[in-house]
Amino acid sequence: MALSPEMRALFARRRVLGRVRAVLRSAITTFVVVTVTLWLMPGVASADIVDTLGLVVLIAVVGAVLRPLLLLGITALGGWGAMLFGVITQVAVMFVALRLDPANRIRSLPLLLITAILAVVFAALLDWMADAGSDDTFVREARRLMRAVRRRAARQDGGPLFTLRRPRPGTEPGLLVIQLDGVAEPVLSWAVRAGNLPVLGQWLRSGSHSLRRWHTGLPSTTPASQAGILHGASRQIPAFRWFEKDTGKVMVSNRPRDAAMIEERLSDGRGLLSGGGVSIGNAFGGDAATNLLTVSHAALPGRSAHGWAAFMASPYGFTRALVLGVADVFTELHQARLQRRRNVHPRVSRSGAYLALRPAAMLLRDVNVSLVAEQMARGVPAIYCDLVNYDEVAHHAGPARPESMRQLENLDRMLGVLERLSPEAARRYHLVVLSDHGQSQGATFRQRYGETLNEVVEQLTADPAVSPPEPAEEQGPHDPDPMPAAPLLVLSSGNLSLIYLTRFTHRVLRAEIEETYPRLIAGLAAHPGIGLVVAGDEDGPIAYGPGGTHRLRDGVVTGQDPLLPYGPQARADLLRHQEAAHVGDLVVISAVDAETAEVAAFEELVGSHGGLGGWQTDAMLVHPAAWTVSTDLRGPDAVHRQLAEWLTMLGLRAPVRLAVVAGEPIHSLREVAGDALADRPVAGG
Repeated sequence: MALSPEMRALFARRRVLGRVRAVLRSAITTFVVVTVTLWLMPGVASADIVDTLGLVVLIAVVGAVLRPLLLLGITALGGWGAMLFGVITQVAVMFVALRLDPANRIRSLPLLLITAILAVVFAALLDWMADAGSDDTFVREARRLMRAVRRRAARQDGGPLFTLRRPRPGTEPGLLVIQLDGVAEPVLSWAVRAGNLPVLGQWLRSGSHSLRRWHTGLPSTTPASQAGILHGASRQIPAFRWFEKDTGKVMVSNRPRDAAMIEERLSDGRGLLSGGGVSIGNAFGGDAATNLLTVSHAALPGRSAHGWAAFMASPYGFTRALVLGVADVFTELHQARLQRRRNVHPRVSRSGAYLALRPAAMLLRDVNVSLVAEQMARGVPAIYCDLVNYDEVAHHAGPARPESMRQLENLDRMLGVLERLSPEAARRYHLVVLSDHGQSQGATFRQRYGETLNEVVEQLTADPAVSPPEPAEEQGPHDPDPMPAAPLLVLSSGNLSLIYLTRFTHRVLRAEIEETYPRLIAGLAAHPGIGLVVAGDEDGPIAYGPGGTHRLRDGVVTGQDPLLPYGPQARADLLRHQEAAHVGDLVVISAVDAETAEVAAFEELVGSHGGLGGWQTDAMLVHPAAWTVSTDLRGPDAVHRQLAEWLTMLGLRAPVRLAVVAGEPIHSLREVAGDALADRPVAGG
């Protein structure tokens, strides 16, 4: 009797061997974990190898029964409940198995719980070591998830209730955009040439993809760049944080409530992800139909996000990431200590909240990739996902330091994971990799000059006629100090700072500033740590520097041009920034070292971005080599237009109707694209 295709697929030699290897590995891992854990427990009676093997089988049986039930609970809970229940799942399986152990080696419930927790931790570490630090188990779990999602979708479309056949790779095109937060094009190019990024390096060397630099302009921040890339509206954001005079509110763009308000201003319904796209881990949604871990939609994935639940329930998911994240904290402490012992400069403190950021970033990276895998299996037309690991570490370690480059190498591995998962997707996804900005290194403003920018501003705006304060014992009753003419607010983002005269409800021009604070503009421009001070004027904005001025509108320079250290695009960047909503009455940018291209951040960050100088405005774009770049990539709005054009080329977005001048030939997008839609694997487009 001939076997059906499903049965032949089930008993194919490759699949059988794969299952046998998986079972053997799981059994050996569990045996080692149980043996070591029981040996460490005080007062636990020893047992022979047969008892331990029996416990290994019992753990497998309990896991087979409990995990599907607990997964249902995790899916129903969603959000924070799924995170908590995900850890409990792994511990619960081990706890129940140890409780049912016929040898009854552990009788105390508290000791039983401790044993279960230790066993879960050891299992995560042993699995990681068995994979030699690779992502094989992660890929296997993601493939299992993707196949389950596609089979569920097939059943809903009237397919068979049960099938053993694997879904075939999708053929319709899709676009997957992965943002490597904060990676400058020079850093990426150097890492590729050094051979440290094998996945990206292979794409570029094979000719399947091309790498190009794009200029972010000012401000060089994630929210401004994503406002442009996702919505084509970067001028709505003047910095990472700013003051709005009409409402009297300080806006912080990574605060969910503020991000939601900002997105309302950005959205016109035609964002990059409109028409069924998905936003994962971004600042804004790009008019996506589904927003997962997106700041402006402040909520964890709910019940419909099976990738979230599956990641939390899997022993290779949340628990593994949590254990390795804790190990990453110890790695960070060691790396920070090395910097201090070697007296590496510049450097900043790497303790406090930053210690929690490193494991959180690792967890978020793995969660995001799981969510991307699920959406690829669903066959959504476009996905945009931000991976932040490199940016977080580079802020504190430095953009080209070994710790930061290790994070970049890990992100390259994640691109390899997505490439390996592409055959399981419901579409043929074309992969684009880009960054939102770069980073510039340097000792901070406070480290260099012993004072913060706020303190400099306070000194320059203090009344010089006021005498020093009396000693406390000599002070008597005094009239209250008069309210300053216009209280100042200094808001910094990297080496960019916006200064507001908050008493005025309008944008204050140079003459009015000098009338109120005569020493402020000249004093700031003369400070050795400040390279530019931009103020509005009747004839347009003027950039003041230590030795001269530059009228931005007509380009007239008096004395030494203050824009020269910032490159040929500085004038256009500053002019465009002056048109941004809610820009400061004064715009201050720190000096840049002509020899090292280092900047002095107004925040306590050794790697910074937000202003001008160094690599912070040098973002990168990796795209299929056959795709035409038809626009000058200056500013994130230009990147938005280019990505939208590629979506149109792929048939995932309705073409923009342009007015046709009589007599001009009409070319279709397909003609312009040429062979861009040729049948290529995901790594090649």
